[in-house]
Amino acid sequence: MQQAEFDSKGSRIRWTEMPGEEPARVYVHGLGAMSSVYHAHIAARPELAGRRSLFVDLPGHGLSDRPEHFGYTLEEHADALAAALDAAELTGAEVIGHSMGGAVAIVLAHRRPELVSRLVLTEANLDASPPPAAGSSGIASHEEDAFVDGGHARVLEAVGPLWAATMRLADPRALHRSAVGLRRGSDPVMRTILEGLTVDRVYLQGESSGELEGRERLEKAGVRVLTVPGAGHNVMFDNPEAFVAAVAGPA
Repeated sequence: MQQAEFDSKGSRIRWTEMPGEEPARVYVHGLGAMSSVYHAHIAARPELAGRRSLFVDLPGHGLSDRPEHFGYTLEEHADALAAALDAAELTGAEVIGHSMGGAVAIVLAHRRPELVSRLVLTEANLDASPPPAAGSSGIASHEEDAFVDGGHARVLEAVGPLWAATMRLADPRALHRSAVGLRRGSDPVMRTILEGLTVDRVYLQGESSGELEGRERLEKAGVRVLTVPGAGHNVMFDNPEAFVAAVAGPA
């Protein structure tokens, strides 16, 4: 396990990694998740073998520290992720981000473009104020203290065993602030950043999640949008073959 300080108080972001050639692949999880749980089985596939792979847990999640003073905005998460990549001595990494992790990856590419050579985004949040069905909505609907003092437990019961298995490891206050920050979005907003980037960009949308809003505009901006059959929000579990192919890129 590796770690790097991400704030002035010595808080540490942590990751595990597989050795290999560069450019490295950096996997970033969604809200209330962990990178290794969602992505290690993908990186281990023969099609992706031989590349250095990092599984980073964002602040407040998984193995990383969860400072109470931290804001957990998208920008702050992106800067913490940048601290991990700097400590790992990486530039030009391929960043694979799921859901909130995709939003963080987009902001990272905007704030530290030298760190990112390619983005593979799985149902990444692109807009502020997502619809009520979004996973962050139920968390952000609580006041912060109310979520910490009881809302967290109720949300764990409601989200189902898969998500709850990693969400219960996230700090409740960090989880709430991350959800609020995700719904607030970045400035400029993630969709605008994504459309303006010049690196290779792939966006995966699960078939059962419905049509991606603004797909045509994204494609005109050079984003390759793929609808993954038989998959919902968690494409890497629902259709790992398609997910691996997207991460591997063109032959």
